[in-house]
Amino acid sequence: MSNIYKLAPGGAQAMLAMEKFLGNGVVPHALLELIKLRASQINGCGLCVDMHSHQAHEAGESNERLWAVAAWREAPYFSDRERAALALTEAATRLADNPEGVPDGVWDEAARQFSEEELAVLVMAIAAINAWNRISVTTRQIAGSHH
Repeated sequence: MSNIYKLAPGGAQAMLAMEKFLGNGVVPHALLELIKLRASQINGCGLCVDMHSHQAHEAGESNERLWAVAAWREAPYFSDRERAALALTEAATRLADNPEGVPDGVWDEAARQFSEEELAVLVMAIAAINAWNRISVTTRQIAGSHH
C-alpha cells in the first residue's frame, strides 16, 4: 500500500491526536521514546525502530542506552523507573504470551514507580505504539521512510 495515511486521513488524524496528547509532558519524552523503541523491536517494525531510535537520540538518549534497549534487563544503564516502564511495555505488547494479560508483579512495580496519571499515559502510549507498529508492519512501511 503506497500511503495508508492519505487513504485513511481521518484515522491518521486520530492517531496524531493521540501523539499530541502523549506529548503533554506528563511522562518524559525520552522515556516515551524508549518504550516506543522496545515495543517496535518486539513487533518487528523496522520503520518504527528506526524512527524512535533517532527520536530518542534527539531527546538526549546515548547510543549505549539505545543499543541496550532490547536487553534492558541485563544492561546497567536503566533506572528502576525505566525498567518498570519497559517491563510494562513488554507485557502489554506480548498479551498473547500470557493468558492472564499483564502479570500483577509487572503492574504493581509500574504502579510503585509512576503516579496514576503517569501510568495512564504509559498505558495509552504503549497502546498507541502497538497500533502504529501494526499499521506499518501490515502495510510494509520501509525503515528510513519517515524522514
